[in-house]
Amino acid sequence: MSGYLEFDNKPSFSDVMENETEFIPLMSAEDMETMNAETIPELLSILPLRNTVLFPGVVIPITIGRDKSIRLIKEQFKTDRTIGVVAQMHSEIEDPTPGDLFTVGTVAHIIKLFQMPDGNTTAILQGKKRFKITEIVQNDPYFKAKVVQYQDKKIPLKDKKFKAMIATLKEMAVQITTQSPSIPSEASFAINNIDSPIFLINFIASNLNINLEEKQQLLEIVDLEERANKVLIYLTRELQIIELRNQIQTKVKTDIDKQQRDYFLNQQLKTIQEELGASPHEQEIKELQDKAAEKKWTAEVSEVFNKELTKLQRMNPAAMEYSMQLNYLEVLIDLPWGEYTADHFDLKNAQKILDRDHYGLEKVKERIIEYLAVLKLKGDMKSPILCLLGPPGVGKTSLGKSVAEALGRKYVRVSLGGLRDEAEIRGHRKTYIGAMPGRIIQSLRKAGSSNPVFVLDEIDKVTGGNIQGDPSAALLEVLDPAQNNAFYDNFLEIEYDLSRVMFIATANTLNTVHPALRDRMEVIDISGYLLEEKLEIAKRHLVPKLLRDHGMNSKQIVIGKPIMETVIEEYTRESGVRALERLIAKLIRNRARYIAESEVYDKRISKEELARILGPSHFQPERSINPDVPGVVTGLAWTQAGGEILFVEVSLSKGKGNLTLTGNLGDVMKESAVIAFEYLKAHAGELNLNSDVFEKWNVHVHVPEGATPKDGPSAGVTLFTALTSAFTQRKVKPLLAMTGEITLRGKVLPVGGVKEKILAAKRSKIKDIVLSKENKGDILDIKPDYIEGLTFHYVDEMSDVLKVALLEEKVKNPIEIAY
Repeated sequence: MSGYLEFDNKPSFSDVMENETEFIPLMSAEDMETMNAETIPELLSILPLRNTVLFPGVVIPITIGRDKSIRLIKEQFKTDRTIGVVAQMHSEIEDPTPGDLFTVGTVAHIIKLFQMPDGNTTAILQGKKRFKITEIVQNDPYFKAKVVQYQDKKIPLKDKKFKAMIATLKEMAVQITTQSPSIPSEASFAINNIDSPIFLINFIASNLNINLEEKQQLLEIVDLEERANKVLIYLTRELQIIELRNQIQTKVKTDIDKQQRDYFLNQQLKTIQEELGASPHEQEIKELQDKAAEKKWTAEVSEVFNKELTKLQRMNPAAMEYSMQLNYLEVLIDLPWGEYTADHFDLKNAQKILDRDHYGLEKVKERIIEYLAVLKLKGDMKSPILCLLGPPGVGKTSLGKSVAEALGRKYVRVSLGGLRDEAEIRGHRKTYIGAMPGRIIQSLRKAGSSNPVFVLDEIDKVTGGNIQGDPSAALLEVLDPAQNNAFYDNFLEIEYDLSRVMFIATANTLNTVHPALRDRMEVIDISGYLLEEKLEIAKRHLVPKLLRDHGMNSKQIVIGKPIMETVIEEYTRESGVRALERLIAKLIRNRARYIAESEVYDKRISKEELARILGPSHFQPERSINPDVPGVVTGLAWTQAGGEILFVEVSLSKGKGNLTLTGNLGDVMKESAVIAFEYLKAHAGELNLNSDVFEKWNVHVHVPEGATPKDGPSAGVTLFTALTSAFTQRKVKPLLAMTGEITLRGKVLPVGGVKEKILAAKRSKIKDIVLSKENKGDILDIKPDYIEGLTFHYVDEMSDVLKVALLEEKVKNPIEIAY
């Protein structure tokens, strides 16, 4: 029988027999004796092998990838074709050293060498005799070593015990081939025809399912009887594994037979239940039919429901598709098709509810009352889609509940923060396992009404444009009054009318909202609260609510107006009232502790106690700037938390006219500083400045709070005024702030966020504000109470800014600058 055995890394004996029985070479006893009589060279070229141990007499194919090994094989194949094969200790080593190789290996004869289609070199090797390395004499281009023959002890071939052991080995090998149903019968015939005990031991050892170290140990055993005994142990273990595998397969077959038996019994049980009229399947269908009879849906929806119900009736209840179909029909049944709550048309009561829950927010309240008035007159109209825009903590989200109560509608809220999958809006197709409708349909199912007040919270936090689609694009249909009367959800596959749902979106900024989405909403700006408004909110809402939450009443703690003003001005800096609510809760908890411990305490909180409970003041607002310091001007900035005041500081030092900008400024703000400086240089003569002065003084512009990033063009006029004050050494008008973009032509352009900036100025006790003329309309749109005590200066040219902001008087101890 000719041919060669090809095997994978660490194959089991049974796997070898199963895959390549026709390629097993058989060596006779005479062949083994002839091979053992051969002498081995004193110097051998050494080929390291990974994951493989070659035994005498055994033929194996190897794929050669290392350059050293390819060169060795090709050179030796042209000569006597004899090499030494040694296993390396760790297969992951790509370039082994002599210390990485075992010392005992096998002399091999290269039978054949050929190139594979994938470019790899493959060699067929046959093991001859074992050897031991005594010295490595060459490392490059490949290993060469001095070797000696590795002698066996005298082989007891005629010993009865040894013969019995060989017979047992052969018998167990045949058992393995017999008990593995996929191994052909020729395999056992081949094993029975091996008449050389030595080859039989080596062949089985080579193909055992054991690790490399264990195979190397077998190769190094000198006593043949001991090696046979060791192989017998491993073979016994493999036979046990095969028997266990057969037992598992038998058990699985038994389980499958049991499932088939259970199926037939279930079918019989179903027949009996149908005869008795108590089939759960029929009961479910009857319940769905009864609910469908009460629905107010259209003929189209009714047709779809009946069609899908007919499919359900034909399905096997044990099938997976049954539960999916049942889930779909339950969603159809639970949705409030054509079910609407009656609106309350008592406009005065609606206004009362809105005023009770929220202080201020007049524009929102006015818009809700207008909607109710038109609805009362017309009887039916599409709901508006509002977007409440403002900083955090001003009551945008909580307003939805009040609107729902005022209208007499159900309230639904969905948070869109971090939403990134379009399927969250439109749903998944019902064919997917675990499919469900989108959040819009799910929320309506939960509300039980088709005209709730639906709050889409944090619509500016939706993230899209990824592999999962763009949720913002899906919201376009939801929030378009011309389209949402036929909203399509992927799960329902039927159009649903959303036109009577009152959507109220909330956002902190419109910069991140999709332009098309922004165009579909009626944006209502909600500015931050003034000190007086925060006092009223604390008095009417925060304190009563927190007292209820802490199990206390107004007689157990008194927070006076001066104390509340101190908390607002010195411990919070926000447009809303969230931080204020947390601080009031801390004051109440302090008094709750005294009550719980039955200790005597003063109900009224003093200023000294305030500092002890809340710690030192968090904010010390700079309400005025020292006019004797040139180059320091107050600016107005917009943030997502509302408006803020900021200070621009300019310092001069003798040098070569370098301009340094610090304070964590963005690119746009840096450009504004350069424009301001260049304009000042170009118009130095108008300010009685010598143009040479700019080459003799270094300019350092700094905006404090360097850890806070700052950007935008609105600080242009502030930067220009600060630079002019520094070079002219003129005083800046006290209690004045400004905002506006500048150009190289000397124009002052309008900016955004005016309302928030004005509130920030009001909180900081500013009296005069400089704005672009084009921002005058924004001021007219602000409630008069907000701007009481403020004087506005509208400018068109940068020179006009200096007329308002700079005094003719110079600062004390001015720097001597050459004019």
